[in-house]
Amino acid sequence: YQRRVREFTAFIKTMIRRAFGTSLSNGLVSGFIGAVGNTPLIKLEKLSQQTGRNILAKAEFMEPGGSVKDRAALYIIRDAEEKGLIQPGGTIVEGTAGNTGIGLAHICKARGYKCVIFMPDTQSQEKINLLRNLGAEVRPVPAVAFADPQNYNHQAARYAEERENCVWTNQFDNVANRYGHFLTTAPEIWNQTGGKLDAFTCASGTGGTYAGVALFLKQKRESIRCVLADPPGSVLAQRFGVNGSGKLERTGDGSITEGIGQGRITANLEGAPIDDAITIPDEESIGMLFDLFASEGIFLGASSALNVAAAVRVANELPPNSTVVTVACDGAYRYQSRLFSRAWLESKGMLDAVREEHRSLLI
Repeated sequence: YQRRVREFTAFIKTMIRRAFGTSLSNGLVSGFIGAVGNTPLIKLEKLSQQTGRNILAKAEFMEPGGSVKDRAALYIIRDAEEKGLIQPGGTIVEGTAGNTGIGLAHICKARGYKCVIFMPDTQSQEKINLLRNLGAEVRPVPAVAFADPQNYNHQAARYAEERENCVWTNQFDNVANRYGHFLTTAPEIWNQTGGKLDAFTCASGTGGTYAGVALFLKQKRESIRCVLADPPGSVLAQRFGVNGSGKLERTGDGSITEGIGQGRITANLEGAPIDDAITIPDEESIGMLFDLFASEGIFLGASSALNVAAAVRVANELPPNSTVVTVACDGAYRYQSRLFSRAWLESKGMLDAVREEHRSLLI
């Protein structure tokens, strides 16, 4: 762990200036890129009252591109620029389940690059349409395991290799992803809580958000509990959970959440401090999604709801008045054709997870 923290030093020297160089006086920022980061930390009042603990959510759905992945996209592209891997007019390529592609598309427009996105054909139509609206070339491909050469990540890598001035950003194993969170997301959380937090939890897709924040917080205070939240179908809870097998074994068959869960340990997640890992069933995530909107007025996606459900679980294991921070990754509007569809929920066996009083929200 200490070795990995030291690895940040050289990167920070070149990136810290960039991290704050886009902010001007009186809250004015320079363009889309300057607006990335510095999101609010929201206290979820009803859940905090119910648990007797402070449940705080980092409002990443308020990023200019609409999700936490704006941060990863920005720092991955900046890293490529710093290393001279991309020149003006070049092409950025990524394999992504959606939100990273959206962030990349925005930043490519701002920086003058072309954007090509390979993605599993299981993703929501809202995400695909938005990417195309943002000018990205979208290539949906069959959803196959990472070990398969036709996996969307491998196809993205081959596409970049075959072209000049073309960079595969490799969000899963490019540690510029987690460095961005170490440099921005984590310090923001630390400052917004005044350093008074007892635990942090969120799910892992690339591992960048979890690892970057957890590494920073553990450096600040080792006693901060860092818990990885996992959807069904992922291997991480079994590998890292206190009650897990210690092996890369899947828990359940799959999840309705998008962009989180893993079948392997990514380079971004490797070496990150994980005190425990817990599986959150889809029923719990769906129920939380509707509860959050009904009680807090916050319209979040399923991955965010999973994070909040994990925060409640972690909080209930801590003393009263403890503070737990999680990440509200993105809003529900990117998934509403599914998550708010009665027919879709019934097809997934999830309708019963929605309280009767909330079913008027369904279409």
